[in-house]
This record gives sequence, C-alpha cells and structure tokens, in this order.
Amino acid sequence: MSQENAAVVQAVFEAWNARDMEAVRDACDPEIIVRSPEGWPEPGPFFGQGADMRAFEQLGETFDSDWQELNSDLVHVGDRVAVRTVWRGIGHGPELKQESTSVFTVRKGRVFHIEFFSDHADALETLGLSE
Repeated sequence: MSQENAAVVQAVFEAWNARDMEAVRDACDPEIIVRSPEGWPEPGPFFGQGADMRAFEQLGETFDSDWQELNSDLVHVGDRVAVRTVWRGIGHGPELKQESTSVFTVRKGRVFHIEFFSDHADALETLGLSE
C-alpha cells in the first residue's frame, strides 16, 4: 500500500507543476487538513477541500510561474509519505526558493492530511524516523 500512497503524492506534485489544479483537487479528500509551520505567511490550518484549494490557488497566483522540485526520494511509513522539496517561483517580486519537507497522509487513495515542516529532521521525527 505504501508504494501506492507514494504514487498518489508524486501525482500531486506532477499536477501542481503542470498547473492542473483540478487534478490536485481530485487527489485530495473532501475533508483534507493542511497545516503549515508556525510563522509561515499562510498559517492555517486549512480544513476541507475548499479552503485547501483556495490557499493553494492563492499561492500559485503569487507568481507568474512556480514549481516544486523533489529533493529526495519519497519516504513512506504506513499511510504517510514524506518528501523534501524546493518550491521555486518567479514573477511578481523577488524569486522564491523555499526548502521544506511535507508529510502527506493518504487514505483510500486520496490525500487526507498535509503537514509542512521547515526542518527535515522534524518531519522525519513525525514518522518515527531520524536522519
């Protein structure tokens, strides 16, 4: 099952980079919860697909172009998948280069929970792992 969950997460990043927000929406559970680290500009948490998608669309509108680069293999433990990324954006101000690790919880083939971490070690710790 964890390989299937990793494939769901990979598909979310591919859809984001293709700017296919409908595919991103389809990959998310209607009751999705998204949590950002303390101090991020979009503090959240965001509850439900509508709030989640509004937040994602606002982030995407901040730039003329943005994309996520996966900096590591996807680490999967049970129903959770962690991935280290660099989010890059250009246009509408200074270029963005933000490194973070996201932990996705996948249930019934859809993303149910996303938690973003500024510190990779903290993300791995939530999975019971260490660097």
